[in-house]
Amino acid sequence: MRQLLTTGLLWFSAIGCGLIAGLYFAFSTFIMTALGRIDQAAGIAAMNSINVEIVRSVFMPFFLGTTVSCAALAVMGLLRLSEPGGAAMIVGGGAYVIGMFVVTVVFNVPLNNALAAVRPSSPEAASLWAVYLKDWTFWNHVRTVASLGASALFIAALAGS
Repeated sequence: MRQLLTTGLLWFSAIGCGLIAGLYFAFSTFIMTALGRIDQAAGIAAMNSINVEIVRSVFMPFFLGTTVSCAALAVMGLLRLSEPGGAAMIVGGGAYVIGMFVVTVVFNVPLNNALAAVRPSSPEAASLWAVYLKDWTFWNHVRTVASLGASALFIAALAGS
C-alpha cells in the first residue's frame, strides 16, 4: 500500500511539475517579452487580466495539489532515504516547494499585487512596469527551473523504484 501511494504521488507530482514548468516556460520565453513590446497600459491590463483568470482556472488545483504532493514526497523521501529514489524525492520535493511555491508567494504574487494596484496608463505605472517585467520574469525563470528539475527528479525516482 505504501509503495502504491508513493508511486501515485510520484506520477502526479512528475506530471504536475511538468505541466507547471511548461506554463512558466511559456511566460519566460515569449509571453512576457510580447507583453513588454506592446503599449504599457495594454501590457499591464493584459497581465492583470491573466492574474485574475489564472486563480479561477484549473491551474489552481494543480498548483496547490502539486505543492502538497511534493511536500509529502519530500517527507516520504526522508523516511526512505536509504531506498532507491529517496534522495530524489527529497531534493525534488524541496526544489519545487521552495523554488516554485515559496518564490511565487514571496516574489511573484507581491509583484502582481503591486501591478494590480496601479492605474495602467499613469506615469508611475511606467517605472513599475519596467521593474515588473524584469523582476517578475527573473523569478519566473527560477520557478521554471525548479519545476522542471523537480519533474525530472520524480521521474528518476520512479525509474529507480
